[in-house]
Amino acid sequence: MKTIQILGTGCANCTNTFRLVEEVARAKGVDIVLSKVEDLPSIVRLGVISTPGVVIDGQVVHAGGVPSREQVERWLR
Repeated sequence: MKTIQILGTGCANCTNTFRLVEEVARAKGVDIVLSKVEDLPSIVRLGVISTPGVVIDGQVVHAGGVPSREQVERWLR
């Protein structure tokens, strides 16, 4: 099971990223623990300056825009 955090302060792109990851995981039947991190100091501590960011199992894998569906599918393999 993967632990995934979506980093962002609540903007539309952050919300869309959350929904996309949730949708792809459901479609692929992958069990994930998905959460949002909206606290700016916590986001910056992870090294993300531009949101939305995506952290999988403690590793930042994306920052600065909504990832493509293909990217999310690769992350969930």
